[in-house]
Parts: sequence; structure tokens; C-alpha cells
Amino acid sequence: MADVSAKVVKELRDKTGAGMMDCKKALLENKSDMNLAIEWLRQKGIASAEKKSGRIAAEGSIGSYIHTGSRVGVLLELNCETDFVARGDLFQGLLKDISMQVAACPNVEYVQTGDIPQSVVDKEKSIEMGRDDLAGKPDEIKSRIVEGRIGKRLKELALMEQPFIKDSSMTVAELVKQVAGQIGENVQVRRFTRYTLGEGIEVEKTDFADEVASMQTV
Repeated sequence: MADVSAKVVKELRDKTGAGMMDCKKALLENKSDMNLAIEWLRQKGIASAEKKSGRIAAEGSIGSYIHTGSRVGVLLELNCETDFVARGDLFQGLLKDISMQVAACPNVEYVQTGDIPQSVVDKEKSIEMGRDDLAGKPDEIKSRIVEGRIGKRLKELALMEQPFIKDSSMTVAELVKQVAGQIGENVQVRRFTRYTLGEGIEVEKTDFADEVASMQTV
């Protein structure tokens, strides 16, 4: 699939108010046809969602999801602008879908990459800089490789960057924008907590063979 120029992407952004990556995807999906790209963004509700993204979303719901077997559970806060929307089927469906997404992604720890503390970024950079396959490479090349790897790693930690489990052609961020466009309000994932049964509990392991042997010597 051919790439599109930054100039055309910016033109679409100026016309719709949608994000740069959304505009690029719209153009790629529609072979750089501006009118079709605008229609594509509107159908998915992305353009209208971007325009509302700066509005305060203080209402919403806290949802829960318990995975089959009751070994993984999730609590997630999803915000919108009005209590009326929060009670609606579209919003509640989105809340359930994203909660299920968190349950399915054990490596996800943050909502967005911007939420990741600098200390975590620095640690990841230190790990990557020390990898054997970078030994002997010029600093400039090493730096570019490390930056690329860190960017990929940070996306793995961020919920909004994950491919949606029910439709991998879109990310969770794109799903939220799509539903926000349909609802007509700003919708934001605020926070979540994932629980795994037994996590953090140190279980004492008993060597059965040693135990039997010790009993025989008594």
C-alpha cells in the first residue's frame, strides 16, 4: 500500500479536525481520495470525536469484568460528559469491551504512553543500550535502534495502543473515538486495575521426595 504525503495528511486534518494518524489511515484506506477519506472519518465518528476531546468528561461508570474461571478480574473507570450517556447501551458496551481488553492484556499497565513514568522509560533505555546485538555499532545508529525499540516497548505497556481484541484492524484508542463519535460526547478511559488470583503471594514449595526421605530416617 502506497504511502501518503504529510501535506495531504495535514490538509485532511485541517478539514476534519481528526488526528494525524487517523487522517493518514483514512487516506491509505481510500487511495488518497480526499472526499472518500472525509466520509470514512465521519462514518467512524473520528472527526467529531476529535473536536469533543477537549471537553471535560466528569461523568461515566466504573465497570468490572471477571474472566471465566474467576482467576482474572478488572475494574475500569470510563468517563463521559453526562450521566444520561453513561447509562446508555453504547457506553456500557464500550466499558465492557475495554474491561475485557485489560483482562486479555497482562502486560498492559498504563492507559496511554504519556502516563508511563520517566523512570520506567529510563530503565527500558538502559536495558536496550546493554543488549549484545548493539555492541560495536556507532552511537548514532545505536541510538536510533534503541529509540525504535523503546517506542515499541512503551506501546506494549499502554492500553490505548493495543489492537482491539474483537477487531484487530483498529486500536483501543480508535475504538474509543469511534464510539465517542456515535455518542456525541467526549469519552475517556481514566484508569484501571487488573487483578490476578494469587499474584504477589509467596507459596512455600515442598520437595515431596526430601520430605519422605526425612521421615524414613526418623
